[in-house]
Amino acid sequence: MPLTRLTLRDFRNHSATRLDGMAAFNVLVGENGAGKTNVLEALSLLAPGRGLRRAQPAEMAARAGDGSFAVVAEMEHGEVVLGTQTQPAAPGRRLVRINGAQGPAARLAEWLSLTWLTPAMDRLFAESAGNRRRFLDRLVLARLPGHAQVSARYETALRERNRLLTDEREPDPAWLDALEAQLGETGAAIVAARAELVADLGLVLETLPEQPFARPTLAYASDVPNDEQALRAALRQGRRRDRAAGRTLVGPHRDDLAVRLATKDAPAADCSTGEQKAMLIAIVLAHAQLTAGPRPRLLLLDEIAAHLDPLRRAALYERLAASGAQVWMTGTEAAPFAEIAGQAALWHVHDGEVARG
Repeated sequence: MPLTRLTLRDFRNHSATRLDGMAAFNVLVGENGAGKTNVLEALSLLAPGRGLRRAQPAEMAARAGDGSFAVVAEMEHGEVVLGTQTQPAAPGRRLVRINGAQGPAARLAEWLSLTWLTPAMDRLFAESAGNRRRFLDRLVLARLPGHAQVSARYETALRERNRLLTDEREPDPAWLDALEAQLGETGAAIVAARAELVADLGLVLETLPEQPFARPTLAYASDVPNDEQALRAALRQGRRRDRAAGRTLVGPHRDDLAVRLATKDAPAADCSTGEQKAMLIAIVLAHAQLTAGPRPRLLLLDEIAAHLDPLRRAALYERLAASGAQVWMTGTEAAPFAEIAGQAALWHVHDGEVARG
């Protein structure tokens, strides 16, 4: 198994939790508020970024502790330690250690391919484009580890360009040239990676039946020039306009993922909540077929089985088993997971305490 042991210390409501003996399917069962999703959140921190809740480190530390927490993930090929420190000079600073060596969070993507689906994402298609970009970038990152570093470089240059644009003084053209060179390089790479993933997902989705999960069609909605030099030129030409607006108006930070329900040819945002959830599941399952590779893969699915009928649950488990990923699921009761009982490790969660079932 990619993950063989997980230890949490002072993380949310888990003061001291250890899970080991993982299987292909790993199921956390307990009442709402017991701490099941907290375990998934800890696992989601094994990828670059702020995890499935997008929380700050201080929010994840146990209230009764000293403000720090630790997450230790032991794998077949090494160990990852995550946490925060309490030193006055850097309170709440996130720390990452891989096999004992401290390093940047972006390196986590080199160790694991990680994707998740939570109830909070059910209305993803009706929410802001920014949420869909984050979802798309998470899918790209699970496939392409270097995407984290490219995106970080782009965001750094974008913030600096916006700062110069909003300064009372006229920006130095040389500084803008340098920043736009970095934005052109990294922005073009981001667009290419996103567009390639959307195209590949579309090819997989085309081969799938319209049932039992709603089949979506995908398009990458972008006005960004498709090469580095063209993007640099567009940024340069837009300086006056961007300075008036107080922000950069061209670039992959303004793109979107356009999703439609194939059977109705309707925008996903106009579909029912159930149809939107079914399309999300279809996208995540199609993505699981694309990410097979040398890196271990984790798939985190929060409360996914509860609202599926037996036919859809059976199809879900069949597709998940074929994906080759280590799957983590949560639920309020064990009954929906009876079909995979022979393949699953089951834990009962109660008030931050976890017991093997």
